Amino acid sequence: MDLTSESTTAAVVDSFAATPDPRLREILQELVPHLHDFVRKVRLTLPEWQAAIEFLTAVGQKCDENRQEFILLSDVLGISMLVETLNGQSSGTESTVLGPFHMVASPEREHGDSIALVGGGTPCVVSGRVVGTDGAPLAGATVDVWQCNAEGFYDVQQPDVQPPGNGRGLFRTDAEGRIRFRTVVPSHYPIPTDGPVGKMLLATNRHPYRPAHIHFIATAPGHRELTTHIFVADSPYLDSDAVFAVKKSLIADFVEVDDPGQARAHDVANPFRAASIELVLEPADVG
Repeated sequence: MDLTSESTTAAVVDSFAATPDPRLREILQELVPHLHDFVRKVRLTLPEWQAAIEFLTAVGQKCDENRQEFILLSDVLGISMLVETLNGQSSGTESTVLGPFHMVASPEREHGDSIALVGGGTPCVVSGRVVGTDGAPLAGATVDVWQCNAEGFYDVQQPDVQPPGNGRGLFRTDAEGRIRFRTVVPSHYPIPTDGPVGKMLLATNRHPYRPAHIHFIATAPGHRELTTHIFVADSPYLDSDAVFAVKKSLIADFVEVDDPGQARAHDVANPFRAASIELVLEPADVG
Protein backbone atom coordinates (compact mmCIF):
# COMPACT_ATOMS: atom_id res chain seq x y z
CA MET A 1 0.00 0.00 0.00
CA ASP A 2 1.35 3.41 -1.02
CA LEU A 3 0.25 5.62 1.89
CA THR A 4 -0.01 9.39 1.72
CA SER A 5 -0.82 11.79 4.53
CA GLU A 6 -4.51 11.53 3.68
CA SER A 7 -4.70 7.79 2.96
CA THR A 8 -2.84 7.00 6.18
CA THR A 9 -5.72 8.47 8.17
CA ALA A 10 -8.26 6.33 6.34
CA ALA A 11 -6.12 3.24 6.80
CA VAL A 12 -5.82 3.78 10.56
CA VAL A 13 -9.57 4.41 10.88
CA ASP A 14 -10.29 1.23 8.92
CA SER A 15 -7.93 -0.76 11.15
CA PHE A 16 -10.40 -0.33 14.03
CA ALA A 17 -13.42 -1.49 12.02
CA ALA A 18 -13.50 -4.93 13.64
CA THR A 19 -13.39 -3.59 17.22
CA PRO A 20 -16.04 -5.66 19.05
CA ASP A 21 -17.06 -2.91 21.49
CA PRO A 22 -19.13 -0.43 19.42
CA ARG A 23 -18.44 2.51 21.74
CA LEU A 24 -14.67 1.88 21.71
CA ARG A 25 -14.82 1.60 17.92
CA GLU A 26 -16.71 4.90 17.66
CA ILE A 27 -14.27 6.73 19.94
CA LEU A 28 -11.14 5.49 18.17
CA GLN A 29 -12.51 6.11 14.68
CA GLU A 30 -13.49 9.67 15.64
CA LEU A 31 -10.27 10.37 17.53
CA VAL A 32 -7.82 9.40 14.78
CA PRO A 33 -9.02 11.91 12.13
CA HIS A 34 -8.94 14.75 14.68
CA LEU A 35 -5.39 13.88 15.74
CA HIS A 36 -4.21 13.55 12.17
CA ASP A 37 -5.91 16.81 11.15
CA PHE A 38 -4.12 18.57 14.01
CA VAL A 39 -0.74 17.21 12.89
CA ARG A 40 -1.39 18.36 9.34
CA LYS A 41 -2.74 21.77 10.37
CA VAL A 42 0.26 22.74 12.51
CA ARG A 43 2.69 20.76 10.31
CA LEU A 44 4.17 19.08 13.36
CA THR A 45 7.94 18.63 13.05
CA LEU A 46 9.90 15.58 14.16
CA PRO A 47 11.55 17.45 17.07
CA GLU A 48 8.12 18.70 18.18
CA TRP A 49 6.67 15.20 18.01
CA GLN A 50 9.61 13.91 20.07
CA ALA A 51 9.11 16.70 22.62
CA ALA A 52 5.43 15.76 22.90
CA ILE A 53 6.32 12.11 23.52
CA GLU A 54 8.82 13.14 26.19
CA PHE A 55 6.26 15.45 27.80
CA LEU A 56 3.60 12.73 28.03
CA THR A 57 6.17 10.27 29.32
CA ALA A 58 7.13 12.75 32.04
CA VAL A 59 3.47 13.25 32.95
CA GLY A 60 3.08 9.51 33.49
CA GLN A 61 6.29 9.27 35.48
CA LYS A 62 5.07 12.00 37.84
CA CYS A 63 1.97 9.98 38.81
CA ASP A 64 1.97 8.00 42.04
CA GLU A 65 -0.53 6.91 44.69
CA ASN A 66 -0.89 10.50 45.94
CA ARG A 67 -0.42 12.48 42.73
CA GLN A 68 -2.28 12.22 39.41
CA GLU A 69 -0.46 14.37 36.90
CA PHE A 70 -2.65 13.22 34.00
CA ILE A 71 -5.75 14.51 35.78
CA LEU A 72 -3.87 17.75 36.37
CA LEU A 73 -3.04 17.95 32.65
CA SER A 74 -6.68 17.27 31.77
CA ASP A 75 -7.71 19.98 34.25
CA VAL A 76 -5.48 22.76 32.91
CA LEU A 77 -6.49 21.99 29.32
CA GLY A 78 -10.15 22.37 30.29
CA ILE A 79 -10.96 18.79 29.31
CA SER A 80 -11.97 17.71 32.81
CA MET A 81 -14.43 20.58 33.07
CA LEU A 82 -15.80 19.94 29.58
CA VAL A 83 -16.44 16.27 30.37
CA GLU A 84 -18.09 17.23 33.67
CA THR A 85 -20.31 19.78 31.94
CA LEU A 86 -21.36 17.36 29.19
CA ASN A 87 -22.18 14.66 31.71
CA GLY A 88 -23.46 16.79 34.58
CA GLN A 89 -26.94 16.93 35.98
CA SER A 90 -29.56 18.82 34.03
CA SER A 91 -31.74 19.78 36.98
CA GLY A 92 -29.69 19.16 40.14
CA THR A 93 -26.65 20.89 41.63
CA GLU A 94 -24.03 21.69 39.01
CA SER A 95 -20.98 19.47 38.96
CA THR A 96 -17.35 20.44 38.68
CA VAL A 97 -13.94 18.77 38.50
CA LEU A 98 -12.74 15.98 40.78
CA GLY A 99 -9.24 17.44 40.97
CA PRO A 100 -5.96 15.55 41.42
CA PHE A 101 -6.06 15.10 45.22
CA HIS A 102 -8.96 12.70 45.72
CA MET A 103 -6.40 9.95 45.97
CA VAL A 104 -6.97 8.59 49.49
CA ALA A 105 -10.04 7.40 51.37
CA SER A 106 -11.68 9.96 53.62
CA PRO A 107 -12.11 8.81 57.24
CA GLU A 108 -15.67 8.25 58.44
CA ARG A 109 -16.85 11.05 60.70
CA GLU A 110 -19.92 11.85 62.74
CA HIS A 111 -22.34 14.76 62.43
CA GLY A 112 -20.64 17.89 63.78
CA ASP A 113 -17.09 16.46 63.80
CA SER A 114 -14.10 18.52 62.81
CA ILE A 115 -12.12 17.62 59.70
CA ALA A 116 -9.39 20.10 60.67
CA LEU A 117 -7.00 18.00 62.74
CA VAL A 118 -4.32 20.65 63.14
CA GLY A 119 -4.52 24.25 64.31
CA GLY A 120 -4.31 27.41 62.28
CA GLY A 121 -6.70 29.28 60.08
CA THR A 122 -10.13 30.79 60.57
CA PRO A 123 -12.62 28.37 62.16
CA CYS A 124 -15.60 27.53 60.01
CA VAL A 125 -18.83 25.57 60.33
CA VAL A 126 -20.25 24.06 57.14
CA SER A 127 -23.84 22.87 57.01
CA GLY A 128 -25.12 20.81 54.14
CA ARG A 129 -28.30 19.14 52.98
CA VAL A 130 -28.76 16.41 50.38
CA VAL A 131 -32.13 16.36 48.62
CA GLY A 132 -33.72 14.98 45.49
CA THR A 133 -34.91 17.19 42.66
CA ASP A 134 -38.36 17.13 44.29
CA GLY A 135 -36.88 18.72 47.41
CA ALA A 136 -37.34 15.61 49.54
CA PRO A 137 -34.43 14.98 51.95
CA LEU A 138 -32.21 11.99 51.20
CA ALA A 139 -31.53 10.28 54.51
CA GLY A 140 -28.45 8.06 54.73
CA ALA A 141 -26.78 9.66 51.72
CA THR A 142 -22.98 9.59 51.72
CA VAL A 143 -21.07 12.86 51.43
CA ASP A 144 -17.31 12.73 50.89
CA VAL A 145 -15.60 16.01 51.77
CA TRP A 146 -12.00 17.14 51.21
CA GLN A 147 -10.16 20.44 51.19
CA CYS A 148 -6.76 22.06 51.60
CA ASN A 149 -5.69 23.72 54.83
CA ALA A 150 -5.45 27.44 55.55
CA GLU A 151 -2.03 27.55 53.86
CA GLY A 152 -3.29 25.95 50.65
CA PHE A 153 -1.92 22.41 51.01
CA TYR A 154 -3.68 19.03 51.06
CA ASP A 155 -2.64 16.39 53.56
CA VAL A 156 -0.95 14.25 50.89
CA GLN A 157 1.25 17.21 49.94
CA GLN A 158 2.59 17.60 53.49
CA PRO A 159 2.86 14.13 55.04
CA ASP A 160 5.38 15.43 57.58
CA VAL A 161 3.15 18.34 58.61
CA GLN A 162 -0.44 17.18 58.27
CA PRO A 163 -1.74 13.88 59.65
CA PRO A 164 -3.43 11.55 57.13
CA GLY A 165 -7.07 12.50 56.70
CA ASN A 166 -6.63 16.14 57.64
CA GLY A 167 -9.20 18.16 55.72
CA ARG A 168 -11.17 15.02 54.81
CA GLY A 169 -14.34 13.41 56.06
CA LEU A 170 -16.94 10.87 55.00
CA PHE A 171 -20.37 11.74 56.38
CA ARG A 172 -23.84 10.21 56.27
CA THR A 173 -26.90 12.43 56.22
CA ASP A 174 -29.46 12.31 59.03
CA ALA A 175 -33.20 11.79 58.64
CA GLU A 176 -33.54 15.33 57.27
CA GLY A 177 -30.74 14.84 54.75
CA ARG A 178 -28.37 17.04 56.72
CA ILE A 179 -24.66 17.00 57.50
CA ARG A 180 -22.60 19.46 59.49
CA PHE A 181 -18.87 19.65 60.13
CA ARG A 182 -16.24 21.96 61.54
CA THR A 183 -13.19 22.97 59.59
CA VAL A 184 -11.08 25.99 58.69
CA VAL A 185 -11.66 28.33 55.78
CA PRO A 186 -9.54 26.92 52.94
CA SER A 187 -7.07 29.08 51.08
CA HIS A 188 -6.62 29.74 47.40
CA TYR A 189 -3.57 27.80 46.25
CA PRO A 190 -1.38 26.95 43.27
CA ILE A 191 -1.81 23.58 41.63
CA PRO A 192 1.45 21.58 41.74
CA THR A 193 4.05 23.22 39.53
CA ASP A 194 6.99 20.88 40.18
CA GLY A 195 6.10 18.57 37.29
CA PRO A 196 5.65 18.75 33.52
CA VAL A 197 2.22 20.42 33.78
CA GLY A 198 3.75 23.21 35.84
CA LYS A 199 6.49 23.64 33.25
CA MET A 200 3.82 23.92 30.56
CA LEU A 201 2.05 26.68 32.50
CA LEU A 202 5.34 28.54 32.96
CA ALA A 203 6.15 28.25 29.26
CA THR A 204 2.72 29.66 28.35
CA ASN A 205 2.72 32.49 30.94
CA ARG A 206 -0.31 31.07 32.76
CA HIS A 207 -0.73 31.34 36.52
CA PRO A 208 -1.32 28.09 38.49
CA TYR A 209 -3.83 29.34 41.07
CA ARG A 210 -7.20 27.97 42.11
CA PRO A 211 -9.71 29.95 44.18
CA ALA A 212 -10.46 28.64 47.68
CA HIS A 213 -12.96 25.79 47.69
CA ILE A 214 -14.23 22.66 49.42
CA HIS A 215 -14.86 19.45 47.45
CA PHE A 216 -17.93 17.22 47.78
CA ILE A 217 -19.02 13.88 46.34
CA ALA A 218 -22.61 13.01 47.23
CA THR A 219 -24.15 9.60 46.62
CA ALA A 220 -27.55 8.17 47.47
CA PRO A 221 -29.36 4.98 46.35
CA GLY A 222 -31.41 5.52 43.22
CA HIS A 223 -29.71 8.82 42.41
CA ARG A 224 -26.84 10.04 40.24
CA GLU A 225 -23.52 10.60 41.96
CA LEU A 226 -22.57 14.27 42.18
CA THR A 227 -19.03 15.68 42.24
CA THR A 228 -18.95 19.38 43.04
CA HIS A 229 -17.36 22.23 45.07
CA ILE A 230 -18.35 25.28 46.97
CA PHE A 231 -16.09 28.24 46.25
CA VAL A 232 -15.37 30.88 48.89
CA ALA A 233 -17.11 34.03 47.65
CA ASP A 234 -14.35 36.50 48.51
CA SER A 235 -11.48 34.35 47.26
CA PRO A 236 -8.98 35.56 44.66
CA TYR A 237 -8.92 33.84 41.25
CA LEU A 238 -12.67 33.19 40.98
CA ASP A 239 -12.49 34.73 37.49
CA SER A 240 -9.32 32.92 36.40
CA ASP A 241 -9.31 29.44 37.94
CA ALA A 242 -6.35 27.53 36.51
CA VAL A 243 -8.60 24.50 35.86
CA PHE A 244 -11.67 26.44 34.59
CA ALA A 245 -13.94 24.90 37.25
CA VAL A 246 -15.81 27.87 38.74
CA LYS A 247 -19.57 28.06 38.19
CA LYS A 248 -21.55 30.98 39.60
CA SER A 249 -24.09 28.68 41.25
CA LEU A 250 -21.30 27.10 43.33
CA ILE A 251 -19.95 30.34 44.84
CA ALA A 252 -20.94 30.47 48.50
CA ASP A 253 -20.79 33.16 51.16
CA PHE A 254 -18.64 32.21 54.13
CA VAL A 255 -20.35 34.60 56.52
CA GLU A 256 -18.59 35.88 59.63
CA VAL A 257 -20.50 35.04 62.80
CA ASP A 258 -19.63 36.96 65.96
CA ASP A 259 -21.78 35.18 68.52
CA PRO A 260 -20.21 33.50 71.59
CA GLY A 261 -23.32 31.40 72.14
CA GLN A 262 -23.28 29.94 68.63
CA ALA A 263 -19.53 29.45 68.87
CA ARG A 264 -19.95 27.43 72.07
CA ALA A 265 -22.77 25.40 70.50
CA HIS A 266 -20.55 24.47 67.57
CA ASP A 267 -17.40 24.12 69.73
CA VAL A 268 -15.41 26.64 67.71
CA ALA A 269 -13.60 29.86 68.57
CA ASN A 270 -15.50 33.11 68.25
CA PRO A 271 -15.79 34.77 65.78
CA PHE A 272 -16.08 32.10 63.10
CA ARG A 273 -17.36 31.78 59.57
CA ALA A 274 -20.33 29.75 58.42
CA ALA A 275 -21.25 28.36 55.02
CA SER A 276 -24.01 26.14 53.70
CA ILE A 277 -24.60 24.02 50.63
CA GLU A 278 -27.60 22.15 49.26
CA LEU A 279 -26.67 19.14 47.15
CA VAL A 280 -29.53 18.30 44.80
CA LEU A 281 -29.28 14.83 43.24
CA GLU A 282 -31.12 13.71 40.14
CA PRO A 283 -32.76 10.27 39.92
CA ALA A 284 -30.45 7.67 38.43
CA ASP A 285 -32.64 7.24 35.35
CA VAL A 286 -32.19 10.88 34.28
CA GLY A 287 -29.57 11.78 31.68
